[in-house]
Amino acid sequence: MSRSSGSSRIKSKKGSFLSLGVSKSRSYDENGTTAAYKEQQSVNTRPAFNNMQSMNIRSDSLGYNPDNHGHGSSHGVKIESLAYQGDESQVFRAYNASRHYNSRGKFWNDGKRDIFVRYFSLALIGIFQGSVAYFTNYFSKNFIDAKFDTVTNHVVNGGHFVRAFAVLYLRQTLFAAWASLAVMIEPMSGGSGIPEVKCFLNGIDLPRINDLKTGVCKILGVIGSVSAGLPVGKEGPMVHSGSVIATTVTTSRVKNDKTRRDYVACGAAAGVCTAFSAPIGGFLFAFEEGASYWSQSLTFRTFFCSGWAIATLYVWKTIGLAFGKVGFDKLFSFGNFVFEEGATSYAVWELLVFIIMGCMGGLIGAIFNDTNERLTLWRIKYVNHTKGYRFIEVICISSLVTVCMFGLPYFIQDCLPLPSASNSTAQQVELIGRLNQFSCDVGYYNPLASLFLADGNDTIKMLFHMHAHTFPFYSLIVFFIFYIALATITYGIAVPSGLFVPSLLAGAAYGRLIGNVIYKITPYNVAFSNIYSLIGAAAVLGGMARMTISLTVILLECTGNEQFVLPLMISLFCARVVGSLFNTDLYHIHIHLKKGVQFLDHELRSIGGQHNLYAGHIMSREVIFVRPIEKVSVIYDILKSTDHSLFPVIDTDDRDVLYGTISRETLCVLLSARAYGLPKAEGSDPSIVQTSIALDPFNENFVPLVPYKTLQREYVTPSIDTVRVSDSDRDLFVDLRPYCNTAPHTVQETTSVNRAYELFRAIGLKVLVVVNKYNQCVGVISRDDLMPEALAQDMITKGKNL
Repeated sequence: MSRSSGSSRIKSKKGSFLSLGVSKSRSYDENGTTAAYKEQQSVNTRPAFNNMQSMNIRSDSLGYNPDNHGHGSSHGVKIESLAYQGDESQVFRAYNASRHYNSRGKFWNDGKRDIFVRYFSLALIGIFQGSVAYFTNYFSKNFIDAKFDTVTNHVVNGGHFVRAFAVLYLRQTLFAAWASLAVMIEPMSGGSGIPEVKCFLNGIDLPRINDLKTGVCKILGVIGSVSAGLPVGKEGPMVHSGSVIATTVTTSRVKNDKTRRDYVACGAAAGVCTAFSAPIGGFLFAFEEGASYWSQSLTFRTFFCSGWAIATLYVWKTIGLAFGKVGFDKLFSFGNFVFEEGATSYAVWELLVFIIMGCMGGLIGAIFNDTNERLTLWRIKYVNHTKGYRFIEVICISSLVTVCMFGLPYFIQDCLPLPSASNSTAQQVELIGRLNQFSCDVGYYNPLASLFLADGNDTIKMLFHMHAHTFPFYSLIVFFIFYIALATITYGIAVPSGLFVPSLLAGAAYGRLIGNVIYKITPYNVAFSNIYSLIGAAAVLGGMARMTISLTVILLECTGNEQFVLPLMISLFCARVVGSLFNTDLYHIHIHLKKGVQFLDHELRSIGGQHNLYAGHIMSREVIFVRPIEKVSVIYDILKSTDHSLFPVIDTDDRDVLYGTISRETLCVLLSARAYGLPKAEGSDPSIVQTSIALDPFNENFVPLVPYKTLQREYVTPSIDTVRVSDSDRDLFVDLRPYCNTAPHTVQETTSVNRAYELFRAIGLKVLVVVNKYNQCVGVISRDDLMPEALAQDMITKGKNL
């Protein structure tokens, strides 16, 4: 077999494709025929790293300068992409044809069996996620109630403030240590989990993100972090737990990344559904914020999975409470929004106030995001090096939170009489019983203690539904400033933590403060202050997360009142617009701070279109390739020396045209299965004898050694490190033609970057092959080539060579 000549020089090309050895310069006549390319060399006399093939057809086209071209992957770390587009190989076509043939005339065929298994799996995902969410809330709420009841008893019954603080500090520190220990066991369980799920659904194969160990540590850790009184929520971790459950339930049946992606999207939707008891909101969250790829069939599947999840929650509630009583006692509820006598929903002129509140919420969210980003960068530089430093940080922040929770009510001992129950609704009467007496006399309550020393769900209900002046101005200002400051420094530490609840709580205090001011100015014909609390909560959360449609529906499902549609839409729209003027949402900020993560946004930034970049400008030119019939030594050395996930298959006997592509996993399986054989005698056709099966290159009806079922990935593909190739096997040959994808997605080198970006992202590719008019591979585009930093460097390189 012919081989391109090589040298001992090692040249790094663009991080994604590393070329070992440099091929000869190549020229083509007008028919695209290769001139002076093939050269016989002995494989055994060359070093291992030279036993490789790289080609660079275009050494000077489109402003290319080999000395200046190469940006490398982000931070020197490379995370593989997922392949959401299946291969169309000959073994795949034969497998599908045999399935269709065997199912002819059968009522219960493979297609119906696949549909049944798919929806049975979705039902299991919903059931398991609903159960996990219920028991997570059950244990955390019991731990929180027991903690605060003990503290209140020490203060009320004996005035033992020191003992009460010691009990509170000890319990909250132990719970925080518990949460941090879970993250120490599995670091991927830290944080919200939503950025990681978004990365996976975008096509980034983050390690261990959906492992069962990660899910268990996430659930146990979030119980600890919420019970520790930290300003965190369970909602983000519920999204992550849904994706873990989806992966765990379907592991044995999933054969490709696309199917796995769809199940994870359904699990994420079920997680939001169980967090807020909002099935439609969960589906819209997966559509708007979670999934980067969507289809009409996925719409119904997420709806189906969310339905099972919410039904499971109701079943557990029925078992735990009265029969059939689901009402407003949900996993997370805002309560029943009713209006006091004489109060109205809102006047038309108040829409202007809601617009201003939305703009202020966007500004608050932008400040929150910027501050948290700076803190995260500081943590990356000074704290995240060791697990010990991260644990100490958790203990320190937990201590600070405990001091603020107990110290602020202690030093601001303002006692107010309990509201009268005579003119209160049943819901308000229940909330009056939850107002904290703290150091006050009987019949009085401490406003700050009622806000700080309570479960987050109870606090947000009190802000939404208590009488207009239950919480005075100073208590709302103090609570808002300290709570949002604590939430800013807490998000990102080594505990599982959600963003929704702290944003909603801080926003509810901010909205109620505005409502009290409006009520003070004009007490007649204005909305009840609970509406202002709701709009404030939506505005602050929208300013941080920049969600619109899904958040509107989630809040509507939590309130159960469709009158708030217009105010919510207006406030969320304004919050998103104003916040986006300064920075992006917090989830994307944390995604871009992760090393090696190359997230493809919905649209390419303007740099590619404004500077007229083509695929030929950004592609990697030196490509490591294999041939349709290749030596075992060449394949083995390529796999050992590079970490590429996909290789072009180039027919060097036919003008170097692109034959197809083949994945790293397939090559590993072929070597592991010893699917190689001996060449025929000299002078005969270049056929291969593999285990007594003659494979004629000109005969399409050959039988492959490895069936498609073996090639189907079950995420246990053998690694090249486990494959052993003897010296005698190195001279054998592998026929790759049955296994390579003969219909790869390609673009011409003159294709605009915008179009290449849209194709790469919309289909979900690992590699996009760039060809010339003769269908010869002139380069490849991978995910890191489409990053803004890489495009900016390509634009500069292009300008230097004009």
